[in-house]
Amino acid sequence: MKIKTLISVLAAASFITAVPAIAEDKAETKPVTEQLVDTLTTLSGGPHAGFRSNHAKGVMLEGAFKPSAQAASISKAAHLQKAESPVLVRFSDATGVPNIPDANGNAFPKGIAIRFQLPDGLTTDIVSISVNNFPAATPEDFLGLLNAVRDSQNSTAKPSPVEQFLGSHPAALKFVTTPKPAPVSFATQPFFGVNAFKFTNAAGQSVYGRYQIIPVAGAQYLTKEAADAAAPDYLMTDIGERVKAQSVQYKLLLQIADKGDEVNNATVQWPESRKTVELGTLTLKSVVEDSKAREKTLMFNPLQLTEGIEASQDPILLARPTAYAVSFGRRLGK
Repeated sequence: MKIKTLISVLAAASFITAVPAIAEDKAETKPVTEQLVDTLTTLSGGPHAGFRSNHAKGVMLEGAFKPSAQAASISKAAHLQKAESPVLVRFSDATGVPNIPDANGNAFPKGIAIRFQLPDGLTTDIVSISVNNFPAATPEDFLGLLNAVRDSQNSTAKPSPVEQFLGSHPAALKFVTTPKPAPVSFATQPFFGVNAFKFTNAAGQSVYGRYQIIPVAGAQYLTKEAADAAAPDYLMTDIGERVKAQSVQYKLLLQIADKGDEVNNATVQWPESRKTVELGTLTLKSVVEDSKAREKTLMFNPLQLTEGIEASQDPILLARPTAYAVSFGRRLGK
């Protein structure tokens, strides 16, 4: 497989904790969060001051979330009760390249981050991608994949390091080979939460579930010919034009785990036959006026939770905020 194609596996990076690293000249212990950000920066031709190390190119919108009638039966979380909540949403392309063309193969999977403004002045976030699986179950395996991509760029080995890695890691191979077509619009792109969370209602009943963010307009994708001819910023431009004409809506669903389903492994995709519950409707109404400036000062955090929603023990999920913080600190010049 070509390295250019394989670099797209970095799309959901920033999910790593710490393991020993070997420096070129001497052994040292360095947090994997820093290793990840360093490598992403190198692969993107950076550093690119003021931008994320991954999902650097994006656009922010604002709107509202209205919970469904059954949402409160799933969780006592404040934004899943009767009241409507203001939201900020950021759509993004993969990689740390700030000007990557939206239809470029390395700009996938796409990302969505949602921040709900809660009645008590606090916030809670959802961070998801446009593929319903992840290439690694542990931070260590994800780092191994990332390093294999890096090491293959100037390698003449046959098979290359990344081909060797994929040959022994079926989840990574599945992720790499999953089709990632260019959407007609962000308004026609479904998104998926690859990590599970525990949801508890007011009666103390709990379930594990994964988010699905499904466009009301339906999933729509460009043909290869249309994608090849697409303008570099067609997605960023299109979503702004759409919300000027009329609001854009998504259904926020929760896929419920059955007994025996793996809730701590992001590589395992649950069967489509699993029950889904509609949590509510996300309505986007306008682009944030100072989107480019404002998005640089925000760090979305999938573990920024509220009462009624808890993290699973998925090691990928638990590692994400630490890595995000490394990138955020560098973005702010700290």
